Parts: sequence; structure tokens; C-alpha cells
Amino acid sequence: MGAKGNGLVILCVDDEAVGLSIRKLILESQGYCVFTAENGPDALALFSAEMIDLVVLDYAMPGMHGGVVAEKMKAVKPALPILMLSAYVDLPSETLALVDKYLTKGEPPPVLLAAIAELLKDDRQIPARAIA
Repeated sequence: MGAKGNGLVILCVDDEAVGLSIRKLILESQGYCVFTAENGPDALALFSAEMIDLVVLDYAMPGMHGGVVAEKMKAVKPALPILMLSAYVDLPSETLALVDKYLTKGEPPPVLLAAIAELLKDDRQIPARAIA
């Protein structure tokens, strides 16, 4: 755990190993627990096995693009915040409708961290997470 030790779990999905490693380091330095997957099927397996608080998801991946992954995750956990991170600027509207936020891969780390913090704050306010 990093400086904040917040215990929140983020799943990062990207077929580009270098970008995935850098994102993992950045997020862990902020206290997040980070799982990584290099493709859609591996991401869905981790999503099923772990309690994930947020997903940072690439769009263009071989075999299964991020829109399909987002759709499958939202079908199971509709309140799950998903941040789509892609080099593409013109993503299909049906994909954008499935995610909570979209950023291009060229954004600097502070922009990514601010977007994640914003989404997690919103997620914590959902009553379904409270113990009845």
C-alpha cells in the first residue's frame, strides 16, 4: 500500500504492458490496491474473483474491446464506476453510454488521478454499498 492506504481496489485493463505497468505504479503510489489484466477475458475473471471498486479500461484490445468488457461488468454490477481510457477520440456512442467517464491516454497522471477520485467519491455515496 502507498501513502494513503485507502484500501480501494482498482482493476486496470490494457493490452499495452508498458502503459499498464506505469498506471499501476501511479495508482499504487496513491494508496490504491491495483489488479491488472491485458485482455477482456482476464479482466472479467478478475472482476468475478475480486471486490473491485473501479475499473480503468482500454477500448482497443484484441479479441474483446473495452465496450464489450464494460457491458458485461455493468450487467453484473451496474453501479461500478468505469473509466474508459483510450488513444481513440471517436469512440462509439453506445460504448460511451456504458462508462462513467472517458479520458484519452495522453492525459497526464494528475488528470487520471482526479478523475478516479471523483468517480470513487460518487460511488461511495450509493446506498447499495451501505450495510443494512
